[in-house]
Amino acid sequence: MGSSNTGVGVKEESSLEGGGANAGASASGSAVFSEGEKVLAYHGPRIYEAKVQKVDLRKDEWKYFVHYLGWNKNWDEWVGSDRLLKFTDDNVHKQQELEKNQPADKTAKTGRSTHNKPKSSNDAKVDKEDPRNLLAKGKKRKNHPGTEGDRRSPEKLVMLQFPLNLKKQLLDDWEFVAQMGKQLVKLPRSPNVDDILKSYLEYRTKKDGMIAESVGEILKGIRCYFDKALPAMLLYKKERQQYHEAVQGNTAPSTIYGAEHLLRLFVKLPELLAYVNMEEEALTKLQQKLLDFLKFLQKNQSSFFLAVYDGSNGEDETDAK
Repeated sequence: MGSSNTGVGVKEESSLEGGGANAGASASGSAVFSEGEKVLAYHGPRIYEAKVQKVDLRKDEWKYFVHYLGWNKNWDEWVGSDRLLKFTDDNVHKQQELEKNQPADKTAKTGRSTHNKPKSSNDAKVDKEDPRNLLAKGKKRKNHPGTEGDRRSPEKLVMLQFPLNLKKQLLDDWEFVAQMGKQLVKLPRSPNVDDILKSYLEYRTKKDGMIAESVGEILKGIRCYFDKALPAMLLYKKERQQYHEAVQGNTAPSTIYGAEHLLRLFVKLPELLAYVNMEEEALTKLQQKLLDFLKFLQKNQSSFFLAVYDGSNGEDETDAK
């Protein structure tokens, strides 16, 4: 949602009021939150306003069916009490502070949907190497006059369900960079994004017994998306100086950065692909291939991702631009 239209719901050990270990009621106790109550809910590394619609006791644990305010009902989900916070001034303030530490994204608004927002002049411009052209292989839909570049309706967005291990990876990534001070991914990464994409192509070729042209085109699209999106929306404030030092001249970010930042791209993909004009069948196939790639990342998590970040070259938050 906002910048994370992926269904990435990560359980967090939070010390905020109404969340974390103290929020869970035992089977013998009453539910912490009630039906109809307005709350704050974790969804990925962000916190959103939500409303509890149902409450249920499952396997000695209270579960809450929440609707994210301002979002399509397709995002409604069951969550545990560790994902929820009481709607208090203190928690609203901490929600705002958390938002300030998110990667720069001019289209993201806390708790509000940008799905129907008209495309602005700040959005990525189409050129010969526009990744949308590479990922959008397949039969194009005819546009009505005046609808060129319009976003796809929220109900038809690509939905990426992240494997649980990758959800935790995203949370760990956020904690290292945004919460632990000078903890950054040491660059250049090995394997880098290019290496990972090549490994996946080799994996699919060996598994399928042939080189699938569609897979190759999608991987080109992912690489192009990554190179264009990284400086615009995939970096935390504390990483900007490192980016300017590591990526100079015509160097492609995909040759410098690795799986940590590639995974952040997949959080953004549904929002970026909202502009792609594709037939529903082609979009469904694309979604399946992207999910398969995520499973590949999960399978190779120990070799693709860093377990510990580098603490020697981060920016102080006061110096972040």
